[in-house]
Amino acid sequence: MSTYTIFLVLIVIVAFLLVVVIMVQNPKGGGLSSSFGGGGSTQIGGVQKTTDFLDKSTWALGAILLALILIANFTLPKNDAPVESKLLDGDENVLPEAPTSPLEDNENTDGAE
Repeated sequence: MSTYTIFLVLIVIVAFLLVVVIMVQNPKGGGLSSSFGGGGSTQIGGVQKTTDFLDKSTWALGAILLALILIANFTLPKNDAPVESKLLDGDENVLPEAPTSPLEDNENTDGAE
């Protein structure tokens, strides 16, 4: 298993965790904390700490995802194989020759010579 594949797996896992953490949150501040019964009140070791944890974990997972993407860019497999495309070689004329005039093209396709 290559290093690039390992980074791709980590990126997918972190992206999935980021989606889960974002979906748990409520855009108005309720989210998981409102399901525990506290609208905006702070309980001892309870609701406010849950929203703080979700907010901090969102930022942390986003930063980890960005860092993994940048690091994975440096581990891309380098392909030093020669170019197989004839269009990129430039040595051979790959394109068919165009007829010099439209009359010459019509004379050849009529079938009568």
